[in-house]
This record gives sequence, C-alpha cells and structure tokens, in this order.
Amino acid sequence: MRTVTSLPQQITVDEHLWIPMSDGTRLAAKVWRPVAADDRPVPGILEYIPYRKRDLSAVRDSIHHPYMAGHGYACVRVDLRGTGESEGVLVDEYLDREHRDAEDVMEWMAAQPWCDGRIGMMGISWGGFNSLQIAARKPPHLQAIVISSFTDDRYSDDMHYMGGALLSDNIAESATMFAYSTLPPDPALVGDRWRDMWFERLENCSLWAANWLEHQRRDDYWRRASVCEDYAAVQVPVLASSGWADGYSNAVGRLLANLDVPRKGLIGPWSHKYPHLGEPGPAIGYLQEVVRWWDHWLKDVDNGVLDGPVLQTWMQESVPPSTAYEDRPGRWVGEPEWPSPNIEFTEYPLGRYRIAEPGEEVAQVALPVESPLSVGQFAGKWASYNAPPDLPYDQREEDGGSLVFETDALAQRCEILGAPTVTLEVSADKPVAMVAARLSDVAPDGRATRVTYGLLNLTHRDGHDDPRPLEPGERYHVTVQLNAVAQAFPAGHRIRLSLSTSYWPLAWPPPEPAQVTVHTAGSSLRLPIRPMAGAEEGSVQPFGEPEGAQPMAVTHISPGEQKWTVSRDLVDYRSALEIVKDAGLVRYDEHELEVDRKVRERYGWQADDFCSATAETAWSMSFGRGEWRTRTETRTRVTCTPTHFLVHAELDGFEGEQRTFSRNWDRRIPRDHV
Repeated sequence: MRTVTSLPQQITVDEHLWIPMSDGTRLAAKVWRPVAADDRPVPGILEYIPYRKRDLSAVRDSIHHPYMAGHGYACVRVDLRGTGESEGVLVDEYLDREHRDAEDVMEWMAAQPWCDGRIGMMGISWGGFNSLQIAARKPPHLQAIVISSFTDDRYSDDMHYMGGALLSDNIAESATMFAYSTLPPDPALVGDRWRDMWFERLENCSLWAANWLEHQRRDDYWRRASVCEDYAAVQVPVLASSGWADGYSNAVGRLLANLDVPRKGLIGPWSHKYPHLGEPGPAIGYLQEVVRWWDHWLKDVDNGVLDGPVLQTWMQESVPPSTAYEDRPGRWVGEPEWPSPNIEFTEYPLGRYRIAEPGEEVAQVALPVESPLSVGQFAGKWASYNAPPDLPYDQREEDGGSLVFETDALAQRCEILGAPTVTLEVSADKPVAMVAARLSDVAPDGRATRVTYGLLNLTHRDGHDDPRPLEPGERYHVTVQLNAVAQAFPAGHRIRLSLSTSYWPLAWPPPEPAQVTVHTAGSSLRLPIRPMAGAEEGSVQPFGEPEGAQPMAVTHISPGEQKWTVSRDLVDYRSALEIVKDAGLVRYDEHELEVDRKVRERYGWQADDFCSATAETAWSMSFGRGEWRTRTETRTRVTCTPTHFLVHAELDGFEGEQRTFSRNWDRRIPRDHV
C-alpha cells in the first residue's frame, strides 16, 4: 500500500468524544475531520463496530479515516455500547438497541457545527452488516453506504449455519465476542470509572455460544435484521464488496439482483479484508473508489461513479493447492447487470463416478457413501482471515472418504462465474444426515484445488424454518447450493465434484454416521459458464494502486505465533486440529498502551464416533500501561450427545497477577435436527 502523506485538506483529530444516547448511556467516538469544516461543514462518515477504536482496530482505522477526512469528510469511529470506552454492556449482535444507538449517533453528527447533515455509513464484517441493516431503517440523514464482507441473510449465509448445518465458526466467533465484550476500557480516557465499567461488563456478559446454539433453525431470531426479508427497505445507494476467499462471497450478488437503488459490486481474490488491504493480492485502490462514491452521493459531484459494469470481479486462474497465497493470478472482468445475460447455466448429468456432457445418457446407478469423520480436516476455515494456513489444502486425501464424480480432461478452457448447484436424488439410512459438496480443479498431475463448496443438512431439504427427519430408505430430491465463485479451469484439467457425509471440523457432524445413497437418475451438476468472448471486459477500468494514510505507529515488543496442526494418534485413534493465533505483545506508541492478544482453538474427535466431536476456544487478552495491568481469560468448550449440545464456559478477570473476577457456565441445549 502506498502511504499518502499529502492530502487535499488539512485535518484535525478529536481522540475521544462522548455521544449521548436517548437512554442516557454515552458512546465513545474518535473523529477525524478537515480543519476547514469548522467554517464550511462537510458530510459525515460513520463506522460503528465493537472492535475497540483505541487499540484492536486502531491501525486499520488510522489508514482509511484520515484519508477520507483529508478528502473532505468528517469521519466518526464509534465503539458499540459495552465495547472499548463506550458505556453499557454488549450481550448480542444486531439488537434493536444497537440500531437505535446508531440512529442517535447520526442525529448527534448532523447537529455538530462541522457536519452539513449528509451522512454515509461504512464498514467491514460487523460494520458492513449493521450499515446495511441500519440503512433498512431509513434514518433521515443517511444518504449512502459502503459495505465489505457482509451478509443480508443472518441464518443461511453467515458464520452460524450453512445449509442448515452448524458451522464451527459459530463456536469460534461466539468465543471471540465472549472475549471482546468482557474487556476493560482505557483509564486514560474514562478515568477512575474504568474498573466499575469493566466489572459491569464482566458481571452482565452474555454466553454468546448458547445464544446462537439455541436457534438451530431459521426463526425470528435470525429473521430480525436479515435484510433479505425486505430488500425494498433499503433506499440508499450501495457500494458492496467482498472476496472469493472470504465466507461472505455470496451477498454482493444477491444485493445486485434484489436492490432497487443505485448500486455497484466488487469481488476480488481476497480473504476477510478491506480491498485496499486485500490478501491474497492483488489489493486495489479501494479508498479512491470509496471517496468517489461519497463525492457523488454526499457532495453531488458528477464523476461517473455508476459508469461501467455493475459487477467487477477477479476471474481467478488455476493454482496448485496451498493453505495460503500471497497473490492469486487472474484478471478483472465486468458484468453490465446481475444476474448477467452473459452467464450460461449448463447442466451436467452425474453418471457412475463421472460428470457427463450436457444431454449425455448416463447409467442409472445407486452409489452409497458413508464418510469417515476425518473428511474435512483439510477444509480450512469457513472464512479465511488470511492467518495462514486457513485455506483448504490438497483435496486428494479428503476425496478418499468421498463419493467422487469427474469430467474427462477438458478439451478447452472453461470459466465459471456465479453459484454452482448440485441436484441429487438421495436416500439415507438414518433420520439425520448431511451432504457436503466440493468442486475442485484437478491438475494433470492429480493435485486437487478446492474451488468452492456447499453444505446441506438433509433434514432441511424443504427449507430452514421447519426441518423434518428423513425416513430411512425413502428417496428425496434435494439441491445443494455451492458458494459463488469466479474460476478458470485450463484445458487438460478436470472438474471434480466430491460428496461426503461429514465435513468436520468445518461443520458439526450429525448425531451418528449415516450412509447416504446417491441415485444418478435425476442427479446433476449445474455450472454458471461464462463464455470466453466477453465484449463487456473492454469497459473494465483498471484500479489504482492501494492508498492510505500513514498507519499508526506500533512497536512489537514480543513476536506472535501462528500454527495450524493436524494430528492423529493411531493407538486410540484420536485426532485433532489445533490453531494458534498469537498477535504478540504490541505497544501503541501514541498513547503507550500495551496489548497482548492470543487465541487457541482445538477441534478433536475419536475414530468415527460422531459424538466425540469437541470444539474448544481459549482467549487471553491483556492491557497495560505503567502500573495498570489487566487481563481477561475466556474459555468455551462445546461437546455433544446424540440429543444435546453441552456448553461449558469460563471467564476470569485479573488485575496484575491477582484474579479478581471468576464465573463459570454450563448449558445443555437440545439438538434440533442438527
């Protein structure tokens, strides 16, 4: 990224401001704004997230907020209620209180002498979610949004559930928020109240894992704040982006297809990152695009921001399997509208271990599969955070426990853009079973790179709001939707479809092993083929070099550690995936705050005992300056029986080395067809 040291306008920074809410609670904000805004008010930009403006998101914030402020905007970064220095307690995501607080913040912004009353909202992940959700509430000052790595469907396309299957990211991310919601504020900003504020959080915190496990089907809990329930509620322009290595690769296309507002979509090769910080590369000059978006919708600049394709995306070239990539080769392609008239959905019948040609007559056979619990140990994370190695590895070992269908060697290059689907005629021998479908690019040397995948809990075959058990032996017609992707398959390669009945630890296994039989009659793979000749590619404009303001200065006092280890004990057949993400000890030089942050995840199992699955996540975070030293430690452990999930959690707070707070939880939650 190129650091921009000279911006069009000189800026000033308010390090800490209190914003009063309608119920008397105060939220903490940091504001970057042009000096000239005191005399000539400017539009405001709000980013509103729980990730601590003072430290944990401070470096990222320092790159884009001063940049936008230097282009004529008052950027307001607010910590959610109960996080950072904001008062109160955070107990769950996307509650009505969170949304009302955002509306209060925007009213406050509009009333400031440096703001002209026109406001944009932006964010990635949580900030992308709530920007879209708050837009649907139609606050009067909100004029446009810019969102990255988000979803419009909190049940079907988030970290919680996929195709009705429970994702392990549900557990890992609930543990993350369990940790983040119990951290202390900085005494340098809140004074002697810091300890009372911290203990209010510790004493009233929520068990996030139980909150999310109590809703295993699509009920009102998930419908709330899912914008897909009413796309028409969004009435402001939307610039939406994501990455193919992210878990949120589908929502950009759905917004383009369903919103009736000015909109643009951008999908690169990236993981869960803003595009100007995108990894794998290439990163792009995203902040230049964001400023153009704000200039048009908040300043009425006629800059052609809607010219060109409605969707611009990175068509990925074939690569060998790897758990991390520095860059993904490919090219930018554009589509004039979405769904695109350029995409040809082509159906390929499934034969005996073959993906046949369209229209080809295939043998009608019954093919059973009962996968070992080890299938999935090389799946990577549901959403890549580019913390190597969290991308899927060579799929050949996974395919050994799967039912595999494959094309002949391709006579010519094939490119796909969109969401493949697999239609199956299936039967099962147990009342609860799942299918994981993986699409891979198989090189001539046999190496298999996973391109995309999808899951279906077969009890959710007719929808996610009313799951029903399978009748053993009965045949069902089901569809598994795979994640959208843009991918090229070279001539001489093969396309492989792999089906398995487990995908642990990416998804929690069924209560017991199930044999699923695929009946090839009526079974097929549907691919969104993008023809090679695309005249619209001439309208694709190259992006500029990534730019940003000077990142905040930090000193790495001690190094961190990254590990991803798969282990197998062939004596008692115990296996595990262990993940270590340790950021090391960091000092924020500007205010001398020292932060140490680490998490360990462990997913274990024994042989093919599906009820031996165990997920454990342990966070440790410390904050200190001078003699002030605090630490929180949180541990979440989820196990199961055939009928229940068992959740055990621990929370400890330390001042110096003395433990001053401790609390344990034990919850037993019935399995609901999962």
